[in-house]
Amino acid sequence: MPAWAIVPAPVSVEAAEGTWFTLGRSTRILTPPGSAEAAAAGELLAGVLRRSTGLPLPVSAATAAAPGDAISLELTGDGRLGDEGYELAVTGETATLRASRPAGLSMGAQTLRQLLPPAVEATTLRPGPWRLPGGRVADRPRFAWRGAMLDVARHFFTVAEVKRFIDLLALYKLNVLHLHLTDDQGWRIAIHSRPRLATHGGSTQVGGGPGGHYTQRQYAEIVAYARDRYVTVVPEVDVPGHTNAALASYAELNCDGRARRRYTGTKVGFSSLCVEEQVTYRFLDEVLGELAALTPGPYLHVGGDEVQTLSDEQYAAFVERVQRIVRAHGKRAIGWQEITKAKLLPDTVAQYWDHRIGGDVVRATRQGTRLVLSPAERAYLDMKYDERTTLGLEWAGHVEVRDAYEWDPSTLLDGVGDDRVLGVESQLWSETLERIEDVEYMTFPRLPGIAEVGWSPAAGRRWDDYRRRLAAHGPRWSAMAVHYYRSPQVPWPD
Repeated sequence: MPAWAIVPAPVSVEAAEGTWFTLGRSTRILTPPGSAEAAAAGELLAGVLRRSTGLPLPVSAATAAAPGDAISLELTGDGRLGDEGYELAVTGETATLRASRPAGLSMGAQTLRQLLPPAVEATTLRPGPWRLPGGRVADRPRFAWRGAMLDVARHFFTVAEVKRFIDLLALYKLNVLHLHLTDDQGWRIAIHSRPRLATHGGSTQVGGGPGGHYTQRQYAEIVAYARDRYVTVVPEVDVPGHTNAALASYAELNCDGRARRRYTGTKVGFSSLCVEEQVTYRFLDEVLGELAALTPGPYLHVGGDEVQTLSDEQYAAFVERVQRIVRAHGKRAIGWQEITKAKLLPDTVAQYWDHRIGGDVVRATRQGTRLVLSPAERAYLDMKYDERTTLGLEWAGHVEVRDAYEWDPSTLLDGVGDDRVLGVESQLWSETLERIEDVEYMTFPRLPGIAEVGWSPAAGRRWDDYRRRLAAHGPRWSAMAVHYYRSPQVPWPD
């Protein structure tokens, strides 16, 4: 198994052959004095390592004395590294992680984890030894937005399950969790001004069943858990379509004033808010206002996809009004690529997903709009791997591991270069995914490829190199009890 099987690939690696730093009972984790965030990053790293190694790994502020037998986290103030960049140097005596910001220390800690034997990820004691290979890593991300979307609306996933998903994102330096909180089949976030959204609209899911929702305290718990791992939660309230759960909860949101039946199917495009009525915008102001107050991140996702019951003029007017509501609550709007039919505010972001549908994405970028790229034929992790896959859908074709990896954001759309791309994001819609094991099976091993597309320099990415590095992560996922697909494209170890 290669010692430097890091995913996503760093900007540079210099190995020191024959040099190893071995963690032992006297090893400490040292953090910069006066930085609570850096201390928290050290504690998170120690928490992962203690479970499997059984080592005490005390975390304390560094002193002026030169550290020995330590993992040292240092804040340098070196602006060249950016907010998330880091440098890792491993000698026979120490491992030193340097960054300009605590986020960089967190990203570097994921690299350090990956350099240890896979069994370090286990939740029970393992025998070791626990060795880091000697050398130097210099690294920083290509794109600012590196995300994954989890659809909790079609099937509901618990707080504990979402936290596990966050942990897996963080391991691969993804920094955005896009939560699809509302759809035709369920409304998953409690809104105090509109309680029936959750209690009635959240009480079912695809195929029936009890559904579920997050209380505002539970949502805040998810947000805080993600924030501690430098993952920003971007909540989505999908409007004006995909709104049957809301239309079933409040009759006045329907143009005819009659509440709809709750829906447990999978067809799309049939529902819409009544966009000509003022009550709709009072509703959105209340909902988005509460969600904005709960969400420290800068973005609210307003959906906007697959609206088949409105004219282009009605749709554009709705989008233009909703993005202003989002801005009034101190946030930036993001929506699916169809929103480019409207005149967008300078800070509104569009999320590209399908070359076959409406919207003028390229035109919008020329007018200043930035994009998050989620091409369905590459980044939709709910697509089947092949014709034998029992879970997932096929409308965008099959997406194998190589498909998810071999694409470049700067050449995906003609005339749209890196300067117009905010980042990349994988999507995991849950029509066929009922359990967290289903989520993991469709996510792994494809998600690390999306992470590398968003993080690593394009010039250094090669499929043959990547597939060998990826193979080394199979035992790591096994140690974590991740239910993953053993793609025949990857040379997994026996």
